[in-house]
Amino acid sequence: MPQDSLTRLTEATAEELIHGICFKTGPPRLLGAELEWLVFDAERPGRPVSHARLAAAHDAARALPLGSRVTVEPGGQLELSSAPASSLTGCVDGLQADLTAVRGALRDQGLVLRGLGQDPRRPLRRMLASPRYEAMETYFDRTGPAGRAMMCASASVQVCVDAGHEEPGTLGHGRRWRLAHLLGAVLVASFANSPARVGPYAGWRCARQGVWGDLDTRRCLAPPLEAEPRGAWTRQALDTEVMCVRTLDEGAPWAVPRGLTFRDWLRSGGGPRPPTAGDLDYHLTTLFPPVRPRGHLELRMIDAQPGEDGWLVPVAVVHALFDDPEAAETAYRVAKGLADSYGARPAPRNPLWRSAARSALADPELRSAARACFRAAASALPRLGASRHVIDTVGEFTERYVSRGRCPADDRTEPQQTRHPQHAGEEARS
Repeated sequence: MPQDSLTRLTEATAEELIHGICFKTGPPRLLGAELEWLVFDAERPGRPVSHARLAAAHDAARALPLGSRVTVEPGGQLELSSAPASSLTGCVDGLQADLTAVRGALRDQGLVLRGLGQDPRRPLRRMLASPRYEAMETYFDRTGPAGRAMMCASASVQVCVDAGHEEPGTLGHGRRWRLAHLLGAVLVASFANSPARVGPYAGWRCARQGVWGDLDTRRCLAPPLEAEPRGAWTRQALDTEVMCVRTLDEGAPWAVPRGLTFRDWLRSGGGPRPPTAGDLDYHLTTLFPPVRPRGHLELRMIDAQPGEDGWLVPVAVVHALFDDPEAAETAYRVAKGLADSYGARPAPRNPLWRSAARSALADPELRSAARACFRAAASALPRLGASRHVIDTVGEFTERYVSRGRCPADDRTEPQQTRHPQHAGEEARS
């Protein structure tokens, strides 16, 4: 660890660090996306891919001269994280070029990337062996199987937007923080793409969201939205249990304490050693709320999307609803009106979020809200300089799904003859 990360913390210093790390305010100008993909055998998609083949695919992707960062999730999911872009066009063009290269490298090995929120293949198998993931598995196993499902079988499109201005207003950080949470259920429903036929989420369109809702009681919840964002998130972070305590001996297992919040660790030194600034920074990476402040706002509630360009729809829609003032005002009004009728229980355990995961746009209130938000996004995209390809792709998604009260998961649960011909080949391969 770097020497400056070993500095012992006080509670006051920890609060100051969280304030500085998590909310960096200013004019909203940057956009980014993190795309997680399942890796399938092109000829035998129902069979798990061996760890050796997955490792070779990951190595091939990392060897490419990409603008995006390539990382690997515990179950072997491949993630491409774009560089921050100053425009939607820059973000989309960069990711499209990198995806084309990665798909070509994997095709040479008989593998394909698959946009699906939850892997249907069983058994679940953790590929990565590291102290972090071994500790994470131990921690989550205490509360049931949802942790392993999240680690090894889930995939998402995570959209990153700037926190916004310090001053109040449509593009102020407080308003954008609340918008991200209020809009979350609409995004879950619109992009639901992890249908389940059996198990605890049988019949749900977004089983992935069910998994997140069933993880531990604090680590994956949103803080109270009526509170000031920095203070609310700071309290949430410090009052969440420590997942693990890293050892300084490389390769040695990490301690997994029970019931020790970071605030307890600061106050009592109840861990195996006093906490440091590096421990706080690491602790923040083990918090998985639906909206995570990382200097910017990271929206984490959207399933991975099907097709070659399905991923760009949530990226474009989120950008439009956050960074165009007129669309942002519409989205806030629509989402707040919907959320207010369901009470203030934090996401993702709010009944509205549960309905979004179960029913998606079959829920009439969510369907109405989604249609209004997608109309606002469609009007905003030309003002934001979106390309004709992006505008058309969003329009096709809106017509195929949102306007009809459907979501991508419905393509996998309806009888074969009702599926859209555009995806017939993809469905046959799956």
